[in-house]
Formats: sequence, structure tokens, C-alpha cells
Amino acid sequence: MKRSNTLHPHIADENRRKFLEMNNVSPEKSVLVQLSYNSDDFCRYDVVDALATGEGITRDGRVADGLATQTKNLALFLPLADCIGAVLYDSDYQALMLSHLGRHNLEQNGGQKSVEFMRQAFGTNPARLEVYFSPSAGAENYPLFDFDNKSLAEVAINQLCAGGVRRENIKLSPVDTTTNENYFSHSEYKKGHRKTDGRFAIMAMMQD
Repeated sequence: MKRSNTLHPHIADENRRKFLEMNNVSPEKSVLVQLSYNSDDFCRYDVVDALATGEGITRDGRVADGLATQTKNLALFLPLADCIGAVLYDSDYQALMLSHLGRHNLEQNGGQKSVEFMRQAFGTNPARLEVYFSPSAGAENYPLFDFDNKSLAEVAINQLCAGGVRRENIKLSPVDTTTNENYFSHSEYKKGHRKTDGRFAIMAMMQD
């Protein structure tokens, strides 16, 4: 599902459509968390509603490192390859956030800033948040040198907890993208250990 820097973006578009429709979601009811590394700020967050449907999927979208919504049946969609897609859910205020937590974001305290964004935007009590982490790169093959060689997940957990999230409310995927070849790994591709560079994806949505 990697669309950027590819000779055949229509293939990525079709794969994204298939993924969404397999989960009973249309691209027209989805919003892309559209990343950009052409910045010094990797903690850019925004609230979206029904007016944003199709952004980044069927029409141009906004650049963001995380999107949040209180709109039901609006899918937040994020392609990944090694980084964490963190789903934050506030059942009290019926609010949902999908935040990209990679090395760049975590170096700017993106975990804690994601929690703070939900608190400011919706009145979220961090202790009530439920969080899920997508598959991501483990410490063995992708240590974060600025964080004592911890993994992405370890650092993200520490930052979320510093923001007030309860550790028992954070659920982790057991999948390490650098060792499980059912998932793309950009870091392993750059090392020459994978023949293909691509993206898998995570989607989050609140339903009626």
C-alpha cells in the first residue's frame, strides 16, 4: 500500500481500496493519516469530521502525524512499515485517535503529546484511555539509540504512561515487523534483508 515513490501508484490505490472494503469500509468514508518528513515537527495532530471523508484517499488531504474524531463510521487509515500505529479510544467522550509513533515522533515525545491532544480536543481523562499498538519493529533489529536501545513500543509505552495512560490499558501486537515476513519492514529493506519495500496498514473506526 505504499503510494509514494512508486512507478505504479494506481496499484497502491487499488490495494488500499481492497483493504478497506474487506473491512466493510469504503474509501469515500475514510481519511488518510498523511505523513510528511519535510518538516521539523513530527507531532502534528488534527480533528476530523464527516467533512473530511475521502481526504488523502479519493481527494487531496492534510498532512498530519495523527488524526482524531468523534464522528461515527469514519475510518482513520494509516499505512505502516516498522513504526507504530497507535489507536487511542476514549469511551467517555466517544473519541478516537490514530497516531503515528515512529522514531521521529518519539524523539519529540509524540506519545505523551498524542494524549495531551485528546485531552485538549475532547476533555479526555488519560487514565480512561484504551490504547492498541499495531505491529512494529522490535529492539533487536531496530533499537532506538537515543533511548538506551529500547524498542519503539517500550518508548511509546513510557511516553503514554507519562501522559497519564494506565499501563494495563495498553495492548500490544506481538508481531515484530523486522522478523515476521508477513509484514513489510522498511528498515530491513534498507539493510538489504528484504527484496520488497512496501506498506501494510491499520484502520480504526467507531461504529454506530
